[in-house]
Amino acid sequence: EVEQVMAHADVTDAVELRDRAMMEVLYSTGIRRHELAGLRLGDIDYERETLFIRLGKGKKDRIVPIGERALHWVTRYLEEARPQLIMLPDEGFLWTSEQGGPFAIDWYTRRMRQYLDRAKIGKTGACHIFRHSMATQMLEAGCDIRHLQELLGHSEMSTTAIYTRVSVGRLKAVHAQKGHNSTWTTHGSSDS
Repeated sequence: EVEQVMAHADVTDAVELRDRAMMEVLYSTGIRRHELAGLRLGDIDYERETLFIRLGKGKKDRIVPIGERALHWVTRYLEEARPQLIMLPDEGFLWTSEQGGPFAIDWYTRRMRQYLDRAKIGKTGACHIFRHSMATQMLEAGCDIRHLQELLGHSEMSTTAIYTRVSVGRLKAVHAQKGHNSTWTTHGSSDS
């Protein structure tokens, strides 16, 4: 579903190329919208494949990994789209509006919701849906919950544990689909 949403950005258009890069960053890193909004040009370390998050929730800085695919889209945006959008003086924010400056925080929600609506996947939400999808998929792929807690910038494990409920729900669905929901048999053993 995330792929369907991102595919609705027309990357031949500078504005929508920017939006695709934003979605890729949200999905790759699981950062919050205000963290996305606060990214500056120097916050990406291409060599180490990390993002520096300034003053995340709780006013804490952190470093998060970013995937090669997201870096590819950010590079395309910086080379092809940002030069068309920026107006001088350049304030150094990574994301640039059509007016050449940074966005108001609510803009991110409205814009990402437009792509969700275009995709017609039947989900509500906006920026947080990318974070939620990334976290759920990380857990399903075997990520340790303590590592996910650090990645998401949660101060409490109970906040991260919300994602385990989703993951367990998915596990149960897969389990039932594979026909493992039948009663247990001992196959001749007295131990059960």
